[in-house]
Amino acid sequence: MSDDPAAPVPILPTAELHLHLEGTLEPELAFALAARNGVRLRASSVEELRRAYDFRDLQSFLDLYYELTDVLRQPRDFTELAEAYLTRAAAEGVRRAEVFVDPQAHEARGVPLEVVLEGLGEAFAGARERHGIDAALIACFLRDRDPAEAEALVPRLLRYGDLVIGVGLDSAEVGRPPELFERAFALAADGGLHRVAHAGEEGPPAYVVAALDRLGAERIDHGIRSLEDPSLVARLREEQVPLTVCPLSNVALRCVEDLARHPLRRMLGAGLAVTVNSDDPAYFGGYLHDNVTAVTRALGLTDDERYLLAANSFRASFASEADTQRYLVALDEAAGR
Repeated sequence: MSDDPAAPVPILPTAELHLHLEGTLEPELAFALAARNGVRLRASSVEELRRAYDFRDLQSFLDLYYELTDVLRQPRDFTELAEAYLTRAAAEGVRRAEVFVDPQAHEARGVPLEVVLEGLGEAFAGARERHGIDAALIACFLRDRDPAEAEALVPRLLRYGDLVIGVGLDSAEVGRPPELFERAFALAADGGLHRVAHAGEEGPPAYVVAALDRLGAERIDHGIRSLEDPSLVARLREEQVPLTVCPLSNVALRCVEDLARHPLRRMLGAGLAVTVNSDDPAYFGGYLHDNVTAVTRALGLTDDERYLLAANSFRASFASEADTQRYLVALDEAAGR
């Protein structure tokens, strides 16, 4: 690592595994889509809207997040949103993206699943040719809605097997333990879908355990509070359960006081399979490499640690073994190994 703290941090090929597509809606695009679709926003300018991106906690963020999704009405709106993300991600080293989408949030406001997935499928189908990114979708259940709604969604998702590779669990965590969605996840597993879940962000370590044991989660999204439970840390290390950590998000939502106190380096030191991701980058101040750069400077990450984070991301992805090896070779070449 350079002795100059302001020196640029090299970009490495990486997989992004914790990215909410709706969270990439930049104010400029939000205003353009609002004008197209006749949607009135709370703010009168891009600058005023950006000032609203100062959150007290997860819920205050979600309130604005779901309000702004109202500008997404037509398939081409979702296509443009995805294209904007893929363009930014490619410039930041992303070579595989397993992207979250919230179908229930759109259907609740009258936008059918078919509209959402038609638009996203259009962007993702050519992502490798246009952007050098292999992209796939993970449809997340909203944990603050009736679990029966999630269960009913599963068979509809199975019709999109080439596009939707898994299911997840997101939205406000506290008071909504993972086991409420056990049947929905069992249905997804029976259908051959991968399973991931947000746990241990604001919720306790017990939510991480429940996500693993009751939902069969293959990855834990966030998981930063796992460090509070030594037995859980030992399990995560032994089983090498991937943890998709989002540093700038954790600070923006007051889960971590500041980046200098972020547990990422302690998690690496504990032998956990940690990855770095951007979560909702339009709202939290940076895309994937912005997060890598920020924690490198705040925590003094070494070249070896950044290499390990990138390698972890590819190994934690749901790519085929052949594709994973291809990504790792590209990483070694980029890192001069």
